[in-house]
Amino acid sequence: MNPSLKLTTPQAQAPDTIARLLLASAQRFAGHAAIEENGERLDYADLPEQALRVTRSLMALGIKTGDRVGLWAPNSREWILAALGVHCAGAVLVPINTRMKGPEAADVLARSGCRVLFVQQRFLEVDYPALLAPYRPSTLEHQVVIACDQPLAACDLSYSQFLVGAATIEKLTAERRALCIGPEAVCDLLFTSGTTGKPKGVMSAHGQNLRAFGEYVRVLGLGPGDRYLIVNPFFHAFGYKAGWLTCLIAGATILPHAVFDAEVVFQRIARERISVLPGAPTLYLSLLAHPRLAETDLSSLRIAVTGSASIPPSLIERMRNELGFSVVTTAYGLTECGGLATLCDPQAPAEVIAGTSGRPLPGTEVSIRDPDNRGLPQGDTGEICLRGFHIMQGYFQDPAATAEAIDTEGWLHTGDVGRLDPDGNLVITDRLKDMYIVGGFNCYPAEIEAALLAHPAIAQVAVIGVADARMGEVGCACVVLRQGQRLEEPELIAWSRERMANYKVPRQVRFFEALPLNPSNKVAKNELRAAVALA
Repeated sequence: MNPSLKLTTPQAQAPDTIARLLLASAQRFAGHAAIEENGERLDYADLPEQALRVTRSLMALGIKTGDRVGLWAPNSREWILAALGVHCAGAVLVPINTRMKGPEAADVLARSGCRVLFVQQRFLEVDYPALLAPYRPSTLEHQVVIACDQPLAACDLSYSQFLVGAATIEKLTAERRALCIGPEAVCDLLFTSGTTGKPKGVMSAHGQNLRAFGEYVRVLGLGPGDRYLIVNPFFHAFGYKAGWLTCLIAGATILPHAVFDAEVVFQRIARERISVLPGAPTLYLSLLAHPRLAETDLSSLRIAVTGSASIPPSLIERMRNELGFSVVTTAYGLTECGGLATLCDPQAPAEVIAGTSGRPLPGTEVSIRDPDNRGLPQGDTGEICLRGFHIMQGYFQDPAATAEAIDTEGWLHTGDVGRLDPDGNLVITDRLKDMYIVGGFNCYPAEIEAALLAHPAIAQVAVIGVADARMGEVGCACVVLRQGQRLEEPELIAWSRERMANYKVPRQVRFFEALPLNPSNKVAKNELRAAVALA
């Protein structure tokens, strides 16, 4: 039996770089709103001029093809325009998680070698430039501060000051730069934490992203007239590639949403006639539980895409029957494959959509493999491996980690465990080693453990995911103290909040005299989970 499943279909002619997509969409969808935010409407026809103004301003700062440019801000029109400007300059976009603390953001900026950073002045009471200032890497030449409300350092600019620089670069010069970019050029570095605890930059190219999400558009039936409320953060592939980039492919209208609030989202659906609303299952559960559901007009809702947690078939049925979605589907992907590997047929029964992640994208393969890297027959459980056009070019400046992730036959080893059902749908049965998910964010224990070991009272620590009624899972730090040291749970949690993104902070702390070890002298986390569950 063939150990892998392969699907191929002819690819329709389509733009193969984001710059060419931008120009093509301006012609195809002129008259349709590209972005709506705070009552302002930006037409597709006007989008290239706005984006290329950012490109010209970046060129005025000396940004060259292949340079890295960071973007640390919440979902907004400025985020999209800045990203498109970076892409059209032939530079590489480095999105930064808005929940990161100063040292975490500085590490990403330093290791990616970002020369320029677009940064929000203030978001959720956090002053981002001030947060970064003590750790700012020397390689960061300029900050462009969005919604600037205070004096800046000599090398930094407000967003409006930055755009003045466009006047020094001819429009034709910027257009030529944009059109010289090839489909194999790297368009972004999305940093993802690995099991080694060191975040790694995933190199993804223009062409592979557009090909994958062009298929996403086709399966969902997304098109002009659709209004896409993007709640998922733009720094993540779900909000960026399956979000606003997908809208540009389809001609849909982007409605950025910066902070998830169930009540505000509920009101926006009715008021702004939202038709596309992807998100985690908790998003739809909050809508279904709303006290005014029966009396509110949500008839505009059409497309839902969910994932990141197992969902019961009853939720799929309720989304269809009570929320009115005609298209409900699930997908599977990881940053190393551009965020999309498999996609479920929206016409499939609720049990299939809830219980599987669908079939691989055309032109890609899924193989279930044993510990010796041999393909397993359909129905057997093993490691999920991927191969095809959507696989990353590698980890930025980390050939050893790249070779560990992608074998000599081109298979990306995801570390996720699953099987293929008789129809070729992927069923995921376990997650990446010890990874757990807090509110939709992947948490990698090794990274968090490395941070906790900096505490002077801690001798050993192991972090595990434990069930939580509200978040799905949260982190639990299992700690062995140094001899003679004292430490309380609230103290360690408070210490952690100052040093790591909120979703990484352990919500529970358990103290042990010693951590259980397996025969290889590694921490036996299954035993820890059992011990914590019994406590």
